[in-house]
Amino acid sequence: MVRFALAAATALLAVNLWTGAPLLAIWCGSRVQNSTGLTMTTVGVVLGVLSVTVALLVFLLTRVEAAYRVATGQETRRRRATWLRSMRDERADYAERRPMSGYEKVLVGAVVAAVLAFEAWFFLFAGSSIGSG
Repeated sequence: MVRFALAAATALLAVNLWTGAPLLAIWCGSRVQNSTGLTMTTVGVVLGVLSVTVALLVFLLTRVEAAYRVATGQETRRRRATWLRSMRDERADYAERRPMSGYEKVLVGAVVAAVLAFEAWFFLFAGSSIGSG
């Protein structure tokens, strides 16, 4: 039950990373915009809200991943940035093959669903802008 709840939280956070954060940022920008012309204040609000929201969602995703690893009994390793690794140390990481965890499967599924939804909208519902000018 805990694994399912964590997987659902992962899916919710991942989908909101692609949809909720941009929509919230645009909505906040529309609250600031008071005329028909685009202002730099509006652009700044949209970029600021988007940056903060995405950072918060990524932080929450890392916390959910850690909780998922604890709930499933997976080993937790300290992460090291690629550029901080020794060149001799790098071969061992690539040689190690492991299956994707449930958390990673949910993230990949959310990204694939977002891409498919965008393609469906673009090709089926957006209409053509060619020759309409």
